[in-house]
Amino acid sequence: MQLESFQYDNKTVRNFALATIIWGVVGMTVGLWVALELVFPTVLNIQPYFNFGRIRPLHTNAVIFAFVGNGIFMGVYYSLQRLLKTRMYSDTLSKIHFWGWQLIIVAAAITLPLGISAAKEYAELEWPIDIAITIIWVVFGWNMFATIIKRRERHLYVAIWFYIATFVTVAVLHLVNSFELPVTLFKSYSWYAGVQDALVQWWYGHNAVAFFLTTPYLGLMYYFMPKAANRPVFSYKLSIIHFWALIFLYIWAGPHHLLYSALPNWAQSIGIVFSFMLIFPSWGGMINGLLTLRGAWDKVREDVILKFMVVAVTAYGMSTFEGPMLSLKSINAVAHFTDWIIAHVHIGGLGWNGMLTFGILYWLIPRIYKTDLYSKKLANIHFWLATLGILFYAIPMYWAGFQQAEMWKQFTPSGQLKYQFLETVTYMAPFYAMRALGGVLYLSGAIIAMVNIFKTIGKGTLVANEDAEAPALEKTYTKHTGEHWHRWIERKPTPMLILSLVVILIGGMVEIIPTFLVKSNVPTIASVKPYTPLELQGRDIYVREGCYTCHSQMIRPFRSETERYGEYSKAGEFVYDHPFQWGSKRTGPDLAREGSGNLKKSNTWHYNHLEEPSAISTGSVMPSYAFLIEHDLDTATTPLKINAMRTLGVPYDADFAPKANAALMAQAKEIAASLKKDGIEVPPNKEIISVIAYLQRLGTDINKK
Repeated sequence: MQLESFQYDNKTVRNFALATIIWGVVGMTVGLWVALELVFPTVLNIQPYFNFGRIRPLHTNAVIFAFVGNGIFMGVYYSLQRLLKTRMYSDTLSKIHFWGWQLIIVAAAITLPLGISAAKEYAELEWPIDIAITIIWVVFGWNMFATIIKRRERHLYVAIWFYIATFVTVAVLHLVNSFELPVTLFKSYSWYAGVQDALVQWWYGHNAVAFFLTTPYLGLMYYFMPKAANRPVFSYKLSIIHFWALIFLYIWAGPHHLLYSALPNWAQSIGIVFSFMLIFPSWGGMINGLLTLRGAWDKVREDVILKFMVVAVTAYGMSTFEGPMLSLKSINAVAHFTDWIIAHVHIGGLGWNGMLTFGILYWLIPRIYKTDLYSKKLANIHFWLATLGILFYAIPMYWAGFQQAEMWKQFTPSGQLKYQFLETVTYMAPFYAMRALGGVLYLSGAIIAMVNIFKTIGKGTLVANEDAEAPALEKTYTKHTGEHWHRWIERKPTPMLILSLVVILIGGMVEIIPTFLVKSNVPTIASVKPYTPLELQGRDIYVREGCYTCHSQMIRPFRSETERYGEYSKAGEFVYDHPFQWGSKRTGPDLAREGSGNLKKSNTWHYNHLEEPSAISTGSVMPSYAFLIEHDLDTATTPLKINAMRTLGVPYDADFAPKANAALMAQAKEIAASLKKDGIEVPPNKEIISVIAYLQRLGTDINKK
């Protein structure tokens, strides 16, 4: 059989590898900064650009899309070429992909601290960057799929199944969730509102974890773990079940993030059922990975690369056991909104994604540089620092979550809430300090890894174009006797892509379409009215400052919550909220009824609290928003925002936009006048006035008599 000569592209792999480790250290450093802000809130919350609400999304985006994202592309570009016995389809597309992705990351690093945010978790980037992400993702998919088409290997290995499913599903998730109406170059409104926006967001948010942080890394596991262990995958049949069951079930699970919320009960129930079933394919994948090492455990004790991979797969198993458990209502009622969830996601992020990425880097870099790893001792130090870092991070956060939930729910014998919310905040201080220590250990390991990798690069020479040989793909294929039935689709990349698309669309369509088309799913409340122009501007500032990262606006139907916050939340309250602001973590109290009932406070209280929270609430970890007193409100955008809201279906009068600023200023003067009575002189055109207006509006509609 005649062999064809070709070359693998290692330069693109090298570029993504360097981006992975560099952005990893950057993203983890930002994460440590964020963690320390809760320990030293008056020191590290540098106004306004480094306030917690602005840089916490920077941390999550940097780790997910910069560290893990580049890690995905590093592994895919290396493994895909070798599995298909061909060079990537286009060097030009590879370069566009690499540099385009890095520019998107830089854009995120600039815009998020500036407060340019869509305020949807893991999807905070504004519309011009969303368009750029779409273009670069298409470039990646085009390059990948064209490479598959020109392959020299007939069958597609299991890793490639996961790569295909990742590409098609992330494309669908991004397009649907990023459907927004631009207002200005740096401001847009989600096309969806309230309950519908929440469902779409967590359909995206959960499946961003599934199809960006999980499925591509399972593909990498199926390629790099057998390579590192020099052993075949444990079970081909198990990998088939793992793949198809996982991508079908995962897409249904998003509603479990919204249990006990205003989401219709039928959607919550679907989320619970499919989330619980996820444990079976997830653990099938974990078992397939770990049993690949059968008979090689002596090697695991000696090989630091395999140590990283074993911890990674174990962390994957832990996370994918805990996730289904958290989807059960009885457990979710305790864990949701607490630091338990922070521990859970970091077991996945630090353990599964982080440890597997470092293991792959240590295996891959010496091979493309034709040298040995600079220091196995440093790699072992990194391994133990990272492992201890995960433990020091997660264990305090699990305990903190349990404590928060118990303190929030406890009553005295006389039936009063036992703890004020602020008491639960001050109680968390030592746990947050321990979490920061875990972050220091993990970051230290990452820095050591960066040094080790750069030293390895320094002692070797990159084989930018690696010579290889393989026979051409046979034009005809004869089925072998006893061949597994699944082999037919492994020979057909286009049907594989289409079938993957159909499988993932089923769950999303069943959950999302009825929520939009069946009116009874979001019953309206006659007393709920659109925000006034001043309140709308204040809400946009609230969104800009990332207040949803610490405050929820969703009161669940528990006695402990209705006693603390007021009447539980209804679906009809949020019909004019673009985007929704239900939040996913209560570092501060829920604000859904902030302007009504027993929670209502004076304008002066809000002014003083925003200026210096710790002076009003001793022990508060909320940063100061004193800059709102100095910043003028941008009223030039008010007519644009009113017209945008009308386009989205908010019932402002057709001729209201030109009059909006007059109404805004009239309301602002009333608030400024009330402050003046208490000796506070502030012009009505300052941002703080609009934020106060928004906070005072919260919860008032349903309490109208």
